[in-house]
Amino acid sequence: MSEVPQTMHAVHLLGHGGFDMLEFRTDVPVPVPESNQVLVQVGACGVNNTDINTRIGWYSKTVTGATNDGGSDGYDDAVDDDGSWSGTPLTFPRIQGADAAGTIVAVGADVDASRIGERVMVRSMQNAGVDDPTMCETFGSEFDGGFAQFAVSDATEVFPINSELTDVELASFPCAYSTAEGMLHKVGLAEGERVLITGASGGVGSALIQLAARRGAHVTAVASQSKWPQLDGLGAEKLVDRNADLIAEFGNESFDVVADVVAGATFPSLIDLLVLQGRYVTSGAIAGPIVDLDVRSLYLKDLTLMGSTNQPRVVFENLIRYIEDGEIRPIVSQTYPLEDIAKAQQDFLDKTYPGKLVLIPASVSTHL
Repeated sequence: MSEVPQTMHAVHLLGHGGFDMLEFRTDVPVPVPESNQVLVQVGACGVNNTDINTRIGWYSKTVTGATNDGGSDGYDDAVDDDGSWSGTPLTFPRIQGADAAGTIVAVGADVDASRIGERVMVRSMQNAGVDDPTMCETFGSEFDGGFAQFAVSDATEVFPINSELTDVELASFPCAYSTAEGMLHKVGLAEGERVLITGASGGVGSALIQLAARRGAHVTAVASQSKWPQLDGLGAEKLVDRNADLIAEFGNESFDVVADVVAGATFPSLIDLLVLQGRYVTSGAIAGPIVDLDVRSLYLKDLTLMGSTNQPRVVFENLIRYIEDGEIRPIVSQTYPLEDIAKAQQDFLDKTYPGKLVLIPASVSTHL
């Protein structure tokens, strides 16, 4: 550790609330890896909905609106007791950032020193190697993450990557693409099936297009028409405007699978679009978490509704393989210096750009 700086640039989340809860600092102590951990010099870290949701306390059951409703200023509701995705109170200050890529620069006592110098991606949804499908902690939520020059993580959750992609490009993958791959893995999307993807211009949505297409599915993607050019070539056979009447466009029972990150008012039509014994999977509700469900549709059509958060380790292992084999590609629209995190999150909320927005910490010289 003597060759690594003692302090670093980082963004502290001081509590639940608006952008004023994000404090950029240049004097944060560099974390020291414990016996089973590695220290990663963060090359880049992507911006994600979960970072914003956690900041504003959107996961609290007291909140019923869309992410954008409180994205800038937070919520007035009492969210401190259950404002994290896990439902347990967060400790502050917290360094967020679920989407990190970089290089290992130090290791704990029980980690092979040969890992120093590895180029890596950090798994966002972690269980530290514990064989328990109900255990899941998020990098940057239950413990400090990648909105900093350095971050520590359990060595088993930091994956070597052999790729010519830049750190900025690699940082677009961990959270969004593992979320998307976890959804498709859980729903068992098969070759030849028809899948409808909502929110397709966002990080998870654009990842879903690519990952569904590589499975040989027939992909229909819903996104604002202005974003269609950026989605060209990702694998969707048909693009539909987000304001279209989907029932009028396709008719009832037109899709085997719906992969949804939007929810809100569109939810009933998504259920109607499913075939008998169709499957619905969701990992988000950016348009609002409270929806109408006609339970008769659920049981008379023998539907399966799935939520997707926890991911088996194979999901991230597959993601690494897809990247190394060139089967999927990053979509990075904009980069920002770490101190401009509020601007990056506002652009994310405004849906100014398709794909991913990525923060870049100031570079620091270390001797490996």
